[in-house]
Amino acid sequence: MANERHTLTALVDNEAGILARVVGLFSARGYNIESLTVAEVDPAQSTSRITVVTSGPPQVIEQIEAQLRRLVPVHAVTNWTFATGGIEREMALVKTSGADQAAAKTAAAKFGARILDDRGQTTVFELTDSPARISSFLETMRSLGLSDVSRTGVAAISRDTA
Repeated sequence: MANERHTLTALVDNEAGILARVVGLFSARGYNIESLTVAEVDPAQSTSRITVVTSGPPQVIEQIEAQLRRLVPVHAVTNWTFATGGIEREMALVKTSGADQAAAKTAAAKFGARILDDRGQTTVFELTDSPARISSFLETMRSLGLSDVSRTGVAAISRDTA
């Protein structure tokens, strides 16, 4: 079966060792983590959201979800690949260098990227968008002098009020 890319979030208690337990679940079974982000989302409830992007055949993804749900401090697991009404975003910092910075700025403007630093021969852009659009932006910038990239990883949230 073909590998599919999935974005999973787990709402967890914000306690020492939980991230290690989640990462250990992946590494012990040989599952790859393509992207990982963690942040506290509710200080009053002391909960954090862990967002993991992984890939595998459907049965492996189902197994990952089931094993995440079994971890004691996990309150909820969502697979954003199947959930309706979800928003996924990622932020990238992109540095270009070379003689044609004007073309890089024009291309960046078409993607809606902001200029953070402009030193003549190098320019640093910031773009927040879907992971696919970030990848398209990087492909465009490769031909225009891409010299460095830093990506945050995916963050996901529901459009629903619940």
